[in-house]
Amino acid sequence: MTEAANLRKNILAARNLLTLEEIAVKSLAIQQVLLNLDQVRTRQSIFVYVSFRSEVATFDLINILIDMGKTVTVPITRVREKRLDAIRITNPVADLQPGYCMIPEPREELCRTNHVAPGDIETILLPGSVFDKRGGRFGYGGGYYDRFLAGNPAATRIGLAFELQIIDKAPLSEHDQILDLVVTETRVLSGKR
Repeated sequence: MTEAANLRKNILAARNLLTLEEIAVKSLAIQQVLLNLDQVRTRQSIFVYVSFRSEVATFDLINILIDMGKTVTVPITRVREKRLDAIRITNPVADLQPGYCMIPEPREELCRTNHVAPGDIETILLPGSVFDKRGGRFGYGGGYYDRFLAGNPAATRIGLAFELQIIDKAPLSEHDQILDLVVTETRVLSGKR
């Protein structure tokens, strides 16, 4: 097993030990910081991952951003093409259903009418397994977010993570994208992109 795969496995195992209450409390702290960042507050078009399992929770955040009048897009995974598409949603309960790996994704009919071009997105909020102090990020091994970020270099990239997911320096590969910020329940790290 590579160093990256081993790190990913160990940190995800630790994250999976968080209780639902711990996830909720830490996620709320992250959300409060995030909503006060200029990169979110002053931007109109925001891409947000839909949280799954032990990830930093985003359902409340998505609803708040929609209530603020933001254009909120979420990913749908196009497995055959190995890419993510950004789809605008206005009501997470009605607009999402279990998709790839049972992750909540937009209904297919929305994908036909609400597709947003990556270049129109100003801020991207993304998950990951491991993050480092310079904005390095490991996802879950599929490269979907790395390709998505590479397709929109102008957008601000913000990783949402629990403090236990932060290490000093991840052994990044050439294709691993660097983030502008990583927000945890205790601090905001500035990336070195």
